[in-house]
Amino acid sequence: MIELMPQFTHSRRAFLSAATSAAVSAQSRELILDIHQHTDYSGRTDEALLAHQARMGITKTVLLPAGSRYGLEAGASGNDRCLELVRRYPDKFTMFANEVPYDDGFSQVIEKYLKLGAIGIGEQKFFVDVLSPVMDIIAGVAQANGVPVLLHFQHERYNVNYGQFHRVLAKYPRVNFIGHAQTFWANIDAKQEQEILYPKWKVTAGGWTDRYLSDYPNMYADLSAGSGLNSMTRDLDHARAFVARHQDKLIYGSDCNDSDGAGPKCSGSQQIIMMRKLAPNAAALRKIFELNAKKVMKI
Repeated sequence: MIELMPQFTHSRRAFLSAATSAAVSAQSRELILDIHQHTDYSGRTDEALLAHQARMGITKTVLLPAGSRYGLEAGASGNDRCLELVRRYPDKFTMFANEVPYDDGFSQVIEKYLKLGAIGIGEQKFFVDVLSPVMDIIAGVAQANGVPVLLHFQHERYNVNYGQFHRVLAKYPRVNFIGHAQTFWANIDAKQEQEILYPKWKVTAGGWTDRYLSDYPNMYADLSAGSGLNSMTRDLDHARAFVARHQDKLIYGSDCNDSDGAGPKCSGSQQIIMMRKLAPNAAALRKIFELNAKKVMKI
């Protein structure tokens, strides 16, 4: 065996050392914007939320208020609590504005908090049919103020009649809609059975969500919660193709109520791991973690 010359060995070691340092440096520069978290979520404290986001490696978090009633059925608090945290930690948090959309003061509440710095509307998780006049009110306020709307779609409960949502997308092409939750993510599958919220079978491409993301420039997807994670883990082959196909439309969010920020209880940290596995390349991963959010909202 020919022995390496000393100067070559030194050069090789220097190269490997530089490459390793560059890789570590690149990872440390990775930005992850989380577009879906809540204050007082299931009783979690501000301190626990801060620690949770830090452990996940989140650069900045969008807080989604509950509005004045219902608490998003998760104990989440409203606009003022979110604003309080944003003002205490402006480098760590920003927020959307929210209110019950069939209340008379909806527009005034939303515009009040938009003027205070909110960058979108949501999480809209209320008892609304997507073809009702209420959806026109929501979309009209968003259009007038140039902000996106994040919608929780859940069969026979929230933002129902999802199969007709393409009509809303076509009617309001200047409003960016961000889809989220069980019915949104279950309908990546062309064979989805609507009453099943967390399907586990293999996916047949071409479901409503798949088509909306392909056909409408103003439809985006929030990867958060167990529903988003389930859509990626139930069929890895489909997920890889789906992520590659919709890499310009997928936006990372966590929406987990744990205080761990890691492990099996934390769907947000698991989704970060999944995106690193499924994204076709570093450029696509950066879109999902950072650039798509910046494109849709002013972060």
